[in-house]
Amino acid sequence: MRATRRTVLRAAGMATAATALGACGPGNRGVQVMVVWSGRELELFRRVLRGYGQPVEVISAGDNIDALLQARRAAGTTPDVAVLSRPGLVADYSRAGWLEPLDDALASAFTPRWAQLLYADGALHGVWVKAAHKSLIWRVPGTLPSPPQDWPGFVTLVRDLAAATGPRPLAIGAADGWVLTDWLENRLAVLLSADEYDQLARGERPWTDGRVRQAFTDLAELWATPDVFPGGGRRALLTQNEESVLQVTATRQAAMVFEGDFVASVVERYRPRAAAAEPFRFPGRPTGTAEEPVRLPLVVGGDAAVVFRGSVAGRQLVNWLVTAEAFRPWVAAGGYLSPNRFVDTHRYPTPLAAELASQLTSEEEVRFDLSDRLPGALTGADGQGSWQILQDFFADVTVNRWAREAAVSRAVERMERAAAAIREAGR
Repeated sequence: MRATRRTVLRAAGMATAATALGACGPGNRGVQVMVVWSGRELELFRRVLRGYGQPVEVISAGDNIDALLQARRAAGTTPDVAVLSRPGLVADYSRAGWLEPLDDALASAFTPRWAQLLYADGALHGVWVKAAHKSLIWRVPGTLPSPPQDWPGFVTLVRDLAAATGPRPLAIGAADGWVLTDWLENRLAVLLSADEYDQLARGERPWTDGRVRQAFTDLAELWATPDVFPGGGRRALLTQNEESVLQVTATRQAAMVFEGDFVASVVERYRPRAAAAEPFRFPGRPTGTAEEPVRLPLVVGGDAAVVFRGSVAGRQLVNWLVTAEAFRPWVAAGGYLSPNRFVDTHRYPTPLAAELASQLTSEEEVRFDLSDRLPGALTGADGQGSWQILQDFFADVTVNRWAREAAVSRAVERMERAAAAIREAGR
């Protein structure tokens, strides 16, 4: 459940009070960092910070970090550093004059494609501290034939499994709107060039574009396949991502589940009930090129650290976070991938993690999570924007059984109307 504005303001006041109780003034407290992480991720980040050598106060804000930062700024208690999962927020905050420009030399830790996402008005305003590989489909080893290389082959495999007895072809956590946008982004990554994908993120390409419609059509064709999900589309809309992983690895209700590298952490948390899972790349190879060396686009996500205006201590901390050694405890613990190309991949705890990290830092065809880049009302949030539109689209093709063309038209037109309203408001 999303926090109300009143809840966020109350949280901002509590955080301010906690700081006041811990020190007599800003000059006496440690560096203050607000993060999107909670649970094990928060614990491991605190373990990372033990190596910094200076006091650091960490505030966990979760998905409501933007609202909490807005409230903290209004109260005059902006933290030194924030870790954000949306590059769009980095751009918004830099344009508002909130952020401290960083040394361009820090960008050398990342490939140009990663680094450029954190530039605004010609200056670097953030550094990446964590990444996600979001182009993977997982299965229990030995349960499926060789994975398909292209989209038509994947659709054929799903249909064959749906027609057979046994587990359903796919588990899907459709209760989490971001899972559905990740599906869309992987199709868009193949159908659009990098420049065209960026144009869509910036609102410069219409959602009614023919290839964008094709991506929606491809998903409608797959999702509308009879008997494709355990319990059908209605049950899928009540299934969260973690449960969808267990439907493959524990209860064996489904043969495959699509999501990022973090699926491995879910499996590990539920061992031995959950069996080991292995991934294959989301099928995006152009049809008929199975023998050719084709570099597939890779959809990624990530968390970036920014420094708020005037914080010297914040700059010092962020400079340290970019070093190759800083996140070593989290690398060794697992459940973490770094986009920093100076991090030694031999330090990852499994060959799979090392391989995925290598892809993140060497992949030329990187596409950053689109819903995290979209502006305003289109950005991803529970029950809002692109997440909600994709959930409604999923319901139209799986539960309401709309004609495919009608469902696609409704979805792209809703996306385009929202994008048009944002463009108009920015004029």
